[in-house]
Amino acid sequence: MLAKEYLEQARAFLERIEETQLGRIQEAAEVISQAIIEGHALYAFGCTHSSLPVEDIFYRAGGLMLVNPIFGPGLSLDIRPPTFTSGMERIEGYGQMLLERVPIQEGDVLILVSVSGRNPVPVDMARAARDRGVIVIGVTSMEYTVQLPSRHSSGRKMYEFADLVLDNQAPPGDAILELEGVPQKLCPISGITSIAILHALVAETVERLAARGFTPPVYLAANVQGGDEWNARLLKEYEDRIFYM
Repeated sequence: MLAKEYLEQARAFLERIEETQLGRIQEAAEVISQAIIEGHALYAFGCTHSSLPVEDIFYRAGGLMLVNPIFGPGLSLDIRPPTFTSGMERIEGYGQMLLERVPIQEGDVLILVSVSGRNPVPVDMARAARDRGVIVIGVTSMEYTVQLPSRHSSGRKMYEFADLVLDNQAPPGDAILELEGVPQKLCPISGITSIAILHALVAETVERLAARGFTPPVYLAANVQGGDEWNARLLKEYEDRIFYM
């Protein structure tokens, strides 16, 4: 039964994340929490499906309010045809242009998600951010990215411009299931592992902030009593580093 096999494999991948990435997640959380304590901002970006983990930690009940997503026109999957997005993420210079649209500063932190890490948009954004003195945390698949040539004229991949790399452990091609009569593997895993990594990173960051006496602003579900008022108060309190409202 493939449904059961997928769930079993997903659990195994999450266990692998815990075994191999927990220390790096803690290191990244320390970097983010220190930056926040010092008054800096937190940003996050991913192209097409790699934007989904970013969206899952943004404006979300139980989520950290300080996550500022960067969205790029032509890089979301509501575009028709969706193949248009594959062309957009291969345009050199576009990643730098997107970064210039937000008030990112030296000392801020940027989380960049790209499973293959080979396309020009995440490469350019990572390089431009590092040139500005921004701390770059890359989420990618190292097994995947090292097997492929870069599509950027520099020949480099996103992870090469990252200060810290979190490996989502996805295999090359991302899909994990096999079925007789189906010539290619099916059902990707990177969405589950990348989202788990980012939520774990947020959890660890919040814990470290609280331990230092900094009360982290966390969204309360708008559908519970008092949620709207809670969120409005905290959004106002931290408006100096929230740039999506």
